[in-house]
Amino acid sequence: MKKVLFFLWMPFFCFSQETLPQEVKTIEIDSLFREDQFYASLSYNLVQNRPAGFKQFSFSPGITFGFLRDFPISKNRHWAIAPGLGYSYNNIKQFINSDELAGSDIIVPAENIRTVITTHGIEFPLEVRWRNATPTSHIFWRIHTGFKATYVFNSKLKIESSTGSTKESISDEINRWQYGAYISVGFNTWNPYIYYGLNPIFKDGSKISNFNIGFQFYIL
Repeated sequence: MKKVLFFLWMPFFCFSQETLPQEVKTIEIDSLFREDQFYASLSYNLVQNRPAGFKQFSFSPGITFGFLRDFPISKNRHWAIAPGLGYSYNNIKQFINSDELAGSDIIVPAENIRTVITTHGIEFPLEVRWRNATPTSHIFWRIHTGFKATYVFNSKLKIESSTGSTKESISDEINRWQYGAYISVGFNTWNPYIYYGLNPIFKDGSKISNFNIGFQFYIL
């Protein structure tokens, strides 16, 4: 019986005495690294050039996301340019007092008529970038500024009053191409973001244009 137990345990003793070669792990340093190639932003649209009687209510969000191709232009890769392609959504909530529309000669109870403008677009950003990233650290300071052109492919206007609500397409009444400048400055994840629209939303009449303040996030 002892001999049987010896033969059963012998392989384990032999295995425990073997010295296994240790694997040497090497970290490859990518000297040709690229940064911040996916982006997303969440902002509040304050709107510029609001006509008399118009005021905003609730939260008017602006949302963007997309891809930017990073092309370093300096030897240490701190400077780069980045063209991209993305999606843009804007929702502008405003109200106007009915007296402003009907005039003071009309005797009706005054009320605030709510309007909601929503737009969906494809944006084409072009950034000039500075960052102090290194091949071994992806936590860094950044300043990204640029210009973007947005093609608005869908837009709607919703009007709510005491008599009911209506919703209609206004795609033919707006400037399909929207232009603007922006800047994003920050460290690591959180980057304050400002977008300033350079042309009005509508072709005629109202001169309102986008003015977004929020945060932009970059990945990879």
